[in-house]
Order: sequence, then C-alpha cells, then structure tokens
Amino acid sequence: MSNAAQAYARTSHATASPREIEAQALLKAARQLLDVQANWTGPDKNMHDALLFNRRLWSIFMSAVETNDNPQPLEIRQNIANIGVFVMKQTVDMQLNPDPAKLKSLIDINCNLAAGLSGKV
Repeated sequence: MSNAAQAYARTSHATASPREIEAQALLKAARQLLDVQANWTGPDKNMHDALLFNRRLWSIFMSAVETNDNPQPLEIRQNIANIGVFVMKQTVDMQLNPDPAKLKSLIDINCNLAAGLSGKV
C-alpha cells in the first residue's frame, strides 16, 4: 500500500461522523459549564468563555436547521430551533443575573443531546 493510501486509511479510521463531532462539541460545552458551576466564585472570564462557546455552538445548530437542504424532518428541525431559543434565553439570563444553579439546564440539555447523537440513550 502506498504512503498516501496508508495516510488515507489512518484518517478514515480516526475521523468521526458528523453526529459524533456534534456530540463531542456538546460534551465539551457541558464540561466547560460544569467546571464554572463546580468552581463558582462569581461571574468571571471562565463563565463568559463557557457561555460564549455554548452560544456559538447553538448558533451553528440553529443556523443548520434553517437551511433548505437540511435532511431532517421539519418537526425535528423545529424542536432543535426551540431548544436553541431556550438555550439563548438562558444564556442571556445567566449573563444578566449570574447564578450557578442556572447552568444546570444548559448542562443537562447538552449532555442529553450528546447522548442521543451518540446513540447512548
């Protein structure tokens, strides 16, 4: 097997599916939020960075469900959009009135969706 073929074979085994990549991103966001909650000392850079990462991730999901070429059924796309709106509202609320208890819903949503994407429900 040529070097190029070997490299391709290694990459194809190491590359995750889009669903797994989404699940890993959700888990990363959940871990960041959980770290903020567990080490709460008040609003700080870690809180703002974790909320920013989560908001950006959900912005991507919300944009993806709005495209006409999205293969998901309309009902699923609408559910994802509704969850995204909730996530955005919770994020704004957390930024305006910081309270570590408010992070629980964001953490739970991310973990539950990651489990579903990974087929671990």
